[in-house]
Amino acid sequence: LARVKAEFTQATRGLAGDDAELLAQRIECARSLRELWHLRCVLYGQLSVVFSQSEAESRLAALNRHFPTRAPGSIAAPVEPA
Repeated sequence: LARVKAEFTQATRGLAGDDAELLAQRIECARSLRELWHLRCVLYGQLSVVFSQSEAESRLAALNRHFPTRAPGSIAAPVEPA
């Protein structure tokens, strides 16, 4: 869990302000991968506003490997071929 938290924290690089600070605290306090899963949406939103949608997708793609059972259609989830 500590390694995944560190990767989430790394993905926040370049974010600043109250929302970014709150996200950092929530990452630090997360007690499970499930809690971190739910923070992906918040992270994606902040990254896409500060940088771009493509940057947000790129950073989330690196984190997605920790969540192999993610639901289809999730933010930055790869599309499975039909």
